[in-house]
Amino acid sequence: MRYRTIGTDPATRREVSVLSLGAMLFGTATDEATSYAILDRYVEAGGTFIDTSDNYAFWMNGGQGGESEELLGRWRRSRGVGKEIIIATKLGARPLAPGTSYLDNPEGLSAKVIRESAERSRERLGVERLDLLYAHIEDRTVPLRETVEGFAELVGEGAVGLLGASNHRAWRVERARAIAAAAGLPGYEVLQYHHTYLHRRHDLPSELDPDGDVGSVGPDLASYLRAEPELALVAYSPLIRGGYTRTDKPLGADYDLPSVPGRLAALREVAAETGATVNQVVLAWLMGGDIPAIPLVGASSVAQLDESLAAVELELTAEQRARLDGAR
Repeated sequence: MRYRTIGTDPATRREVSVLSLGAMLFGTATDEATSYAILDRYVEAGGTFIDTSDNYAFWMNGGQGGESEELLGRWRRSRGVGKEIIIATKLGARPLAPGTSYLDNPEGLSAKVIRESAERSRERLGVERLDLLYAHIEDRTVPLRETVEGFAELVGEGAVGLLGASNHRAWRVERARAIAAAAGLPGYEVLQYHHTYLHRRHDLPSELDPDGDVGSVGPDLASYLRAEPELALVAYSPLIRGGYTRTDKPLGADYDLPSVPGRLAALREVAAETGATVNQVVLAWLMGGDIPAIPLVGASSVAQLDESLAAVELELTAEQRARLDGAR
């Protein structure tokens, strides 16, 4: 395993594995025994960076979520896991009542919600401090200053380490960070967005924003990350939920772009040259890119996880990377 540092403040920054494990379906679609086996294998391989949310996975049973955090808490206690494993969680998108969702009834990002939801996450996970806490989705009904100050208070109290944002417009992230900087408060240092090798359309209206996709790395966010190299990018759904290899999971309209066939061909060429799988090439491309990302991979079996873990040791040559980057 390889590692990198996220965060800048010596008091809160952490060294994490370059591959993160997503626990979204642990405790619901993925049963406890299988979840434990995947987690154990990840740690055995040197993995230290696990991702969840307070609303995972509410859509599986029409509830409010929390099952993933609860399972991780049980796993931590059963294995004696301590501060060596960094668990990131999110708040803001938990439904306020069963049968609703983050679209019509989200908890939001008020100072009250931030405090109360973070406390519930700490209890479910069984930790004194949340290593990394994200604002899961935007909440434009609450003044941004209130959200910034609400998160910063928890950092000041030692209940939270690093702060992050997911599924936010780049200008909203920058505005929040500017508010924090002007007030001498901790701000967002980790950004979690969908990011993968294939180009994706950003003009299609999304469920979170009528102006287009807000949850993936587009031109504005990529430019922002280049200008702010101290920010860490965590890339969720890097393998497009099996879209690179599974015929039963077509890429869909989001990837209906002229560049996609050429980039898929380049991926397959490099995979054949290296003896790696297409998925492994995608993950290696992300980890070693000019905007280095920490891929966040899901797994429903140990075998799936092992495929992703092997990508950590895959070194693409400069020529292969240039060929991948230049494919259109």
